[in-house]
Amino acid sequence: MVLAERRPESRSVVEQHGVGVRVGVDGHVGVDERAARRALRAQIAKLERELAAAAADARPRDGIAWTVGSHGGPRVLGLGELERTRDDLAERLHEARQILAARAEREARARELLERMLRDPGRHRFRRISRADVGEPGCGVWHVRPRLGLLGVLMDWWQVKLSSGCPLA
Repeated sequence: MVLAERRPESRSVVEQHGVGVRVGVDGHVGVDERAARRALRAQIAKLERELAAAAADARPRDGIAWTVGSHGGPRVLGLGELERTRDDLAERLHEARQILAARAEREARARELLERMLRDPGRHRFRRISRADVGEPGCGVWHVRPRLGLLGVLMDWWQVKLSSGCPLA
Protein backbone atom coordinates (compact mmCIF):
# COMPACT_ATOMS: atom_id res chain seq x y z
CA MET A 1 0.00 0.00 0.00
CA VAL A 2 1.46 3.33 -1.10
CA LEU A 3 0.14 6.67 0.13
CA ALA A 4 0.01 9.41 -2.48
CA GLU A 5 -0.47 13.06 -1.61
CA ARG A 6 -2.17 15.67 -3.75
CA ARG A 7 -1.64 19.42 -3.65
CA PRO A 8 -3.24 20.91 -0.46
CA GLU A 9 -5.68 23.12 -2.38
CA SER A 10 -7.06 20.14 -4.34
CA ARG A 11 -7.51 17.79 -1.36
CA SER A 12 -10.94 17.04 0.07
CA VAL A 13 -11.88 18.06 3.59
CA VAL A 14 -11.47 14.49 4.82
CA GLU A 15 -8.01 14.24 3.28
CA GLN A 16 -6.94 17.55 4.84
CA HIS A 17 -7.59 16.06 8.27
CA GLY A 18 -5.11 13.23 7.95
CA VAL A 19 -6.70 10.77 5.53
CA GLY A 20 -4.37 9.35 2.93
CA VAL A 21 -5.18 8.03 -0.49
CA ARG A 22 -4.46 4.35 -1.05
CA VAL A 23 -3.18 3.29 -4.45
CA GLY A 24 -3.41 -0.43 -5.11
CA VAL A 25 -1.08 -2.60 -7.20
CA ASP A 26 -3.58 -2.47 -10.06
CA GLY A 27 -3.59 1.34 -10.00
CA HIS A 28 -7.00 1.52 -8.25
CA VAL A 29 -7.23 4.61 -6.03
CA GLY A 30 -9.22 4.39 -2.77
CA VAL A 31 -9.54 6.08 0.57
CA ASP A 32 -7.65 4.58 3.48
CA GLU A 33 -10.69 3.73 5.64
CA ARG A 34 -8.75 3.36 8.89
CA ALA A 35 -7.26 6.84 8.55
CA ALA A 36 -10.66 8.24 7.54
CA ARG A 37 -12.28 6.69 10.62
CA ARG A 38 -9.53 8.06 12.86
CA ALA A 39 -9.95 11.55 11.41
CA LEU A 40 -13.75 11.45 11.72
CA ARG A 41 -13.58 10.18 15.31
CA ALA A 42 -11.15 12.99 16.18
CA GLN A 43 -13.49 15.55 14.59
CA ILE A 44 -16.49 14.07 16.46
CA ALA A 45 -14.59 14.13 19.77
CA LYS A 46 -13.65 17.79 19.23
CA LEU A 47 -17.24 18.72 18.37
CA GLU A 48 -18.54 16.83 21.44
CA ARG A 49 -16.11 18.74 23.69
CA GLU A 50 -17.16 22.07 22.20
CA LEU A 51 -20.86 21.16 22.51
CA ALA A 52 -20.32 20.14 26.15
CA ALA A 53 -18.59 23.48 26.83
CA ALA A 54 -21.51 25.33 25.19
CA ALA A 55 -24.01 23.30 27.25
CA ALA A 56 -22.06 24.14 30.41
CA ASP A 57 -22.38 27.86 29.58
CA ALA A 58 -26.10 27.48 28.90
CA ARG A 59 -29.02 27.65 31.27
CA PRO A 60 -31.93 25.19 31.23
CA ARG A 61 -34.27 27.75 29.69
CA ASP A 62 -31.91 28.18 26.72
CA GLY A 63 -33.09 24.82 25.39
CA ILE A 64 -29.75 23.54 24.08
CA ALA A 65 -29.79 19.81 23.28
CA TRP A 66 -26.42 18.50 24.41
CA THR A 67 -26.94 14.73 24.39
CA VAL A 68 -25.41 12.55 21.71
CA GLY A 69 -27.92 10.21 20.14
CA SER A 70 -27.35 6.52 19.63
CA HIS A 71 -27.31 4.83 16.24
CA GLY A 72 -29.04 1.60 17.26
CA GLY A 73 -26.85 0.17 19.98
CA PRO A 74 -23.18 -0.75 20.23
CA ARG A 75 -21.57 -1.39 16.86
CA VAL A 76 -18.86 -0.06 14.57
CA LEU A 77 -20.16 2.85 12.55
CA GLY A 78 -19.41 3.07 8.86
CA LEU A 79 -17.84 6.13 7.25
CA GLY A 80 -21.24 7.45 6.15
CA GLU A 81 -22.68 7.12 9.67
CA LEU A 82 -19.60 8.79 11.19
CA GLU A 83 -19.92 11.65 8.70
CA ARG A 84 -23.64 12.05 9.54
CA THR A 85 -22.81 12.07 13.25
CA ARG A 86 -20.12 14.70 12.69
CA ASP A 87 -22.44 16.82 10.56
CA ASP A 88 -25.26 16.56 13.12
CA LEU A 89 -22.90 17.59 15.92
CA ALA A 90 -21.57 20.49 13.86
CA GLU A 91 -25.13 21.70 13.20
CA ARG A 92 -26.11 21.39 16.87
CA LEU A 93 -22.96 23.23 17.94
CA HIS A 94 -23.74 26.02 15.47
CA GLU A 95 -27.30 26.28 16.84
CA ALA A 96 -26.03 26.28 20.44
CA ARG A 97 -23.58 29.08 19.67
CA GLN A 98 -26.37 31.09 18.02
CA ILE A 99 -28.62 30.61 21.07
CA LEU A 100 -25.83 31.65 23.44
CA ALA A 101 -24.96 34.69 21.31
CA ALA A 102 -28.61 35.77 21.21
CA ARG A 103 -28.89 35.37 25.00
CA ALA A 104 -25.69 37.37 25.54
CA GLU A 105 -27.07 40.14 23.32
CA ARG A 106 -30.40 40.21 25.23
CA GLU A 107 -28.58 40.33 28.55
CA ALA A 108 -26.32 43.16 27.36
CA ARG A 109 -29.37 45.18 26.25
CA ALA A 110 -31.05 44.53 29.62
CA ARG A 111 -27.89 45.62 31.50
CA GLU A 112 -27.76 48.82 29.46
CA LEU A 113 -31.43 49.47 30.23
CA LEU A 114 -30.78 48.85 33.94
CA GLU A 115 -27.91 51.34 33.88
CA ARG A 116 -30.20 53.94 32.27
CA MET A 117 -32.89 53.16 34.85
CA LEU A 118 -30.43 53.69 37.70
CA ARG A 119 -29.16 56.98 36.20
CA ASP A 120 -32.59 58.44 35.52
CA PRO A 121 -35.48 56.55 37.17
CA GLY A 122 -38.02 59.25 36.24
CA ARG A 123 -37.73 58.40 32.55
CA HIS A 124 -38.45 54.70 33.18
CA ARG A 125 -41.54 54.83 35.39
CA PHE A 126 -42.79 51.46 36.62
CA ARG A 127 -40.31 49.54 34.47
CA ARG A 128 -39.18 46.11 35.78
CA ILE A 129 -36.07 44.07 34.99
CA SER A 130 -35.42 40.70 36.60
CA ARG A 131 -32.03 39.36 37.60
CA ALA A 132 -32.45 36.57 35.05
CA ASP A 133 -32.87 39.20 32.32
CA VAL A 134 -29.38 40.55 33.03
CA GLY A 135 -27.83 37.09 33.47
CA GLU A 136 -27.57 37.06 37.25
CA PRO A 137 -28.71 34.18 39.45
CA GLY A 138 -31.60 34.60 41.81
CA CYS A 139 -35.15 35.90 41.73
CA GLY A 140 -34.70 39.61 42.37
CA VAL A 141 -36.35 42.31 40.26
CA TRP A 142 -35.34 45.93 39.79
CA HIS A 143 -38.48 48.04 39.74
CA VAL A 144 -38.80 51.79 39.22
CA ARG A 145 -41.30 53.01 41.82
CA PRO A 146 -42.37 56.38 43.16
CA ARG A 147 -40.72 57.40 46.41
CA LEU A 148 -43.35 57.92 49.14
CA GLY A 149 -46.20 56.47 47.06
CA LEU A 150 -48.74 58.91 45.59
CA LEU A 151 -46.81 61.91 46.88
CA GLY A 152 -43.76 60.70 44.93
CA VAL A 153 -45.84 60.43 41.76
CA LEU A 154 -47.15 63.97 42.21
CA MET A 155 -43.72 65.39 43.08
CA ASP A 156 -41.92 63.31 40.39
CA TRP A 157 -39.73 61.49 42.94
CA TRP A 158 -38.73 58.09 41.51
CA GLN A 159 -36.37 55.39 42.75
CA VAL A 160 -35.18 51.98 41.65
CA LYS A 161 -35.85 49.21 44.17
CA LEU A 162 -34.37 45.72 44.08
CA SER A 163 -36.73 43.10 45.49
CA SER A 164 -35.39 40.76 48.13
CA GLY A 165 -35.60 37.68 45.94
CA CYS A 166 -37.64 34.50 45.86
CA PRO A 167 -40.56 34.61 48.29
CA LEU A 168 -40.81 30.82 48.60
CA ALA A 169 -37.12 29.93 48.58
